[in-house]
Parts: sequence; structure tokens; C-alpha cells
Amino acid sequence: MPPGRDLAQRLAADVPDPELPFLTLGDLGILRRVEVDLEGTVRVVLTPTYSGCPAVSHMAKEVRRTLMDAGFHSVQVDTELSPAWSTDRLGPNARAKLEAMEIAPPPPPAAAPVALTLKCPHCGSLRTRELSHFGSTACKSLWRCQNCSEPFEHFKALR
Repeated sequence: MPPGRDLAQRLAADVPDPELPFLTLGDLGILRRVEVDLEGTVRVVLTPTYSGCPAVSHMAKEVRRTLMDAGFHSVQVDTELSPAWSTDRLGPNARAKLEAMEIAPPPPPAAAPVALTLKCPHCGSLRTRELSHFGSTACKSLWRCQNCSEPFEHFKALR
């Protein structure tokens, strides 16, 4: 009997994101769904953080390798762009991991509209300003705290 859907789901969810390796595809909500048919073929559906994400092929390769290493013999990884990924798919675990890495997470889904300032992940001050709308990756912006003078990245809200 081939390994089951629960195992495939758990393994795929635990694959690290290539740009933010302290987060997994499950943490980010990139893993849309996992299906296993009666023959044991696994179909994994990913929704990248944006349609032009250069890391999506790497994510697919890593998901495929992880599942094949676990004993799944046939793995198909597809990308779905609709509905589009949004930061609403980030769970509390992802937000906590971002904060632990001193990256300001986007506001939770219930917090709308998006705040015009961010809390500094270093000192907690709200006296912050955006330096650049683009940071080390397209999904982050660069900010500086006017209280402690430390720069920090912000994972942008996409809704």
C-alpha cells in the first residue's frame, strides 16, 4: 500500500521556502492542497506569493524530491495562480517566525486597512518609516526605526 495523503501533506508542508528558509511552504500558505489517487500518484498544488516568483520551480523540485525520497513513486506538482496568494494565508506561526527573525510581519487579516507605520521588531517603537518599497526580495520592503535607528525588513501585505 502506498504512503497516504496525510504523510504527503505533512512532508510537502515542511519543505522550506528558498527565499525565507526559516519558513515552510505550509507556514506561508503556498501549499494549496495535496491529493493522492488510488494508484498512489500525488498531486501537489502550489500558489506562489506572486505570479512571477522565480523560486516556484525550485519549490516544485524540492516538494517532488521530498515526496519521492519518502516512498511516493509518482509526484506531480502544479501551480495555481487563481485565487491569488495573499498574506491572509500566513498563520500565527509564520508571523511569529518573521518577528523572531526581526522582519515585521504584515498585519493579520482582521486588521484592515493596512497601517501607515510599522512596529519596530527591535525596540517596539511605532516611529518607523519606509526607506524602500523593495527589500531583499519583491515581497519585502525596507524600513528604519527612528527611535533605535535600526533598519528592518517588512513582509508586505498582499490582499
